[in-house]
Amino acid sequence: MKMEQKVTAGFVLAVLVQTGGALVWAGAAAERISHLEQTVRERRTMVERLARLEEGVDRMESQLDRIERKMEVGDE
Repeated sequence: MKMEQKVTAGFVLAVLVQTGGALVWAGAAAERISHLEQTVRERRTMVERLARLEEGVDRMESQLDRIERKMEVGDE
């Protein structure tokens, strides 16, 4: 069983086309990943701000509860 060791122009062209396609795909994937990373950074900032706002609202609610209790004690 003897295999021919000749590489045809069609084979070389097919390898080049596949390599080019892989490079284009990798570039597109890198761009999508970069966009997703940017989105995550932006949303992380919003999440932190929302957490601070929630904490502030919780403190205001507890202050209002104390004020209401003091007012109720004063009415009696």
